[in-house]
Amino acid sequence: MDTLNAISPLDGRYSSLSAPLAAYFSERALQRHRLEVEILYFSLLCGYPKTGIRRLSKKELAVLTALKDLSAGGARRIKALEARTRHDVKAAEYFIKERLSRTTLKDLAEFVHFALTSEDINNFAYALMLSRALSAVMLPALKELLSELKLRAKLYGEVPLLARTHGQPAVGTTFGKEFAVFAARLQKQITTLERSEISVKFSGAAGNYNAHLAAYPAIDWPAFSAKMTAAANKGLAIKLVLNPAATQIEPHDTYAELFDALRRANTVLLDLAQDMWRYISSDLVIQKNMAGETGSSTMPQKINPIQFENAEGNLGLANALLSFFSAKLPVSRLQRDLSDSTVERNFGAAFAHSFIAWRSLAEGLRRSEVNAGASAEELENHPEIYAEALQTVLRREDFKNPYEALKKFTRGRKITRADLENFIGRLTVKEKVKKELLALIAKPYTGLAAKIARKIGRG
Repeated sequence: MDTLNAISPLDGRYSSLSAPLAAYFSERALQRHRLEVEILYFSLLCGYPKTGIRRLSKKELAVLTALKDLSAGGARRIKALEARTRHDVKAAEYFIKERLSRTTLKDLAEFVHFALTSEDINNFAYALMLSRALSAVMLPALKELLSELKLRAKLYGEVPLLARTHGQPAVGTTFGKEFAVFAARLQKQITTLERSEISVKFSGAAGNYNAHLAAYPAIDWPAFSAKMTAAANKGLAIKLVLNPAATQIEPHDTYAELFDALRRANTVLLDLAQDMWRYISSDLVIQKNMAGETGSSTMPQKINPIQFENAEGNLGLANALLSFFSAKLPVSRLQRDLSDSTVERNFGAAFAHSFIAWRSLAEGLRRSEVNAGASAEELENHPEIYAEALQTVLRREDFKNPYEALKKFTRGRKITRADLENFIGRLTVKEKVKKELLALIAKPYTGLAAKIARKIGRG
């Protein structure tokens, strides 16, 4: 497809960035995963005790394995069958039967999709797609971003920064510690994602194994489904778990849990993008000049924070989709309605917008550096931030109304370091306390920020 004709920028402008996800969320990827599930079921069913179905030979198993590697021509054939049947899963079934009709497996063709509903195939297919995309693409990208944050926690652990609360000068911190905060928050969400499980079902049209039991009443079908789930789990880092009680569809509660974890990770990173934008606008973070790059069509001096702005927009889009998925998918009328089908086809869009945002953030961080001089100067220009420390030490010394005294001295007025020293000199406290206070205001007021940054940066 000519990317200039794409409706979505994911398949157009950003196609090179979203390309790693095509192997998991494209139409062909969905077809391939459906074939994989159908063939896995068929392989387990053939030769299963109490069915009377013959076992497969090694050569026949090889035929099935090759069939899972769906070629472009095979994918087009499935679409042609779908155009006739107007049913995508039935088209996959017919495609398999067509291929088997040319082999020694033709006598077993009717055991393809035997006793199953489309959702038995679809829910396994989507679970595999989500698990593999997370392991192969999404988590590595998040961990790369985490490494960038930890690197900056170590690199800038001692660089003082004026902390602002409510947008106002508050106390001192360090740039490294602020990067460490984002690293710690992101690490928590990565851990949650790594521990995710995705529920699956294989229990037929209403979740009761009705057709299975009608055909083979002697078989323990829940046990068969457990074996099916175990076989599907081979090689997966994020595991599938069998749901023992489902309707025609798996209720998607674990989808919601997974998408909520992704959304929380995105929210952390949205916060990072906005903070970096603010630091850049205040010249506390400098962006590297890239040769040949243009910042503005009319203002040649500008280096715009486009990576962080791009990330903010894509994170917002992703979270809108993820929030909708979490709210929509666990709700289905009675035993099944089809409104989830078109929604599931958009999983790739939410993942792609997230992935593009993460790559933009990583690039933005690599193209930025802390302006340590400007940061130190800003802190120096706001000596009023020591008011917190002074009033707290004076409380320890049982000084009368220390908070009120510092409030009267600092609130609503500009003070200098000399003003602060004079204030300390006039205090009616022991000389050793005055020396303590003068020593305190002579160095950056950053508490344990550097220690926190080092600890997170090493983690």
